[in-house]
Amino acid sequence: MFMATQSCSKCVMLVTLVVTIFFINPTSSTSRGSLNPHKISNHGLRVALRHVDSGKNLTKLERIQHGINRGHSRLQRLNAMVLSSSPTHDSSPLETPIHAGNGEYLMELSIGTPPVSYPAVLDTGSDLIWTQCKPCSQCYKQPTQIFDPKKSSTFSKLSCSSNLCNALPSSSCNKNGCNYVYSYGDNSMTQGVLGSETFTFGDENNKKHKVSVQNIGFGCGEDNEGEGFEQASGLVGLGRGSLSLVSQLKEQRFSYCLTSMDDTKESVLFLGSVANVHVTKHVTTPLITNPLQPSFYYLSLEGISVGDTRLSIEKSTFEVSDDGSGGMIIDSGTTITYIEENAFGSLKKEFISQTNLPVDDSGSTGLDVCFSLPSGKTQVEIPKLVFHFKGGDLELAGENYMIGDSSLGVACLAMGASNGMSIFGNVQQQNILVNHDLEKETISFVPTQCNKL
Repeated sequence: MFMATQSCSKCVMLVTLVVTIFFINPTSSTSRGSLNPHKISNHGLRVALRHVDSGKNLTKLERIQHGINRGHSRLQRLNAMVLSSSPTHDSSPLETPIHAGNGEYLMELSIGTPPVSYPAVLDTGSDLIWTQCKPCSQCYKQPTQIFDPKKSSTFSKLSCSSNLCNALPSSSCNKNGCNYVYSYGDNSMTQGVLGSETFTFGDENNKKHKVSVQNIGFGCGEDNEGEGFEQASGLVGLGRGSLSLVSQLKEQRFSYCLTSMDDTKESVLFLGSVANVHVTKHVTTPLITNPLQPSFYYLSLEGISVGDTRLSIEKSTFEVSDDGSGGMIIDSGTTITYIEENAFGSLKKEFISQTNLPVDDSGSTGLDVCFSLPSGKTQVEIPKLVFHFKGGDLELAGENYMIGDSSLGVACLAMGASNGMSIFGNVQQQNILVNHDLEKETISFVPTQCNKL
């Protein structure tokens, strides 16, 4: 338990340091919802999520650093996607579209009849569902056995005339049916046959909470290259396109609640239903559609405040340009938030000026803004951080933007600069129920104790 108070006159947070890990939880500044147990209906699915580094003996800062290393390549892929879709991009006839790939959270599900366990990367930045399949001309080492479609009584290949085959960005046809190629921009890729199968979701230890869904279209990957997926047996896309799991389930709502990165409790994904959370406040903002990147969830961000100072940021910074660049997406697969470099420069300058701590320029953490912690001091003040979305202001709890380690004597801002697209990362989403309403085209942020769902 961490104590915190807020001084509104100074617009700072007074936080208590723990003995081993510097961790901020200003409970009075951002309230968490009180929860009632929610019984998932027959039309909804509840799926447990676990962080890719769960079970490893890492401090929270070390988990952030691992995520940043993974995030750099993901950020490059996301920007490459935007560049490749631009009308001014001169593409080769043989060039395949680039997708996000990788991710930070894994979901457990099963494929086939009888069902075979399948830990998959959850990716809100892409659409295709896929796993490695036999016969495999090239497969990476995965944590479970490779799926063998010949051993499943419910597997079938999709024809070239199927809607899902036509929805593929890159496909070809032969006697084996619809063949796909999905490239992830870092030399990682998957290609194989598009198939249909029964997918089973839910708690392996509780059959009452298990749900099987027939005829889910997925990629049966027979040639899979790259090092980015070895923690899983494939990927589940939750994007806005027709190939994604959300679209195939024909669900208009889904949500997830990510526990703190160092919490032993699993995070949770709700498909077609939401947790019953009683809250005093929440923020709902409209989604923006980028015609050149229709699968991404673009947020309506209008500005950022540090303390009581609203940053001077060009209005167009977080808008989607005609060439598809810019804007801010929300992404479960990126660890920290990345802000367009000019806007981040303003944020960095203002945050340092309002933080009464020495700046740490050692670069030892991999984060851009760090401070030295005073020896023996148990409380420090940090500025408030508010994201101004169209529809409401989201004031982040301290745990959502300050990360540190008392053994290193540093505390750091869990944000960085990007060149082009901005990304609202998963550290900023922890202990917030993030509701996607695809019918109303909105996203809602509900402060919640995710480990009690």
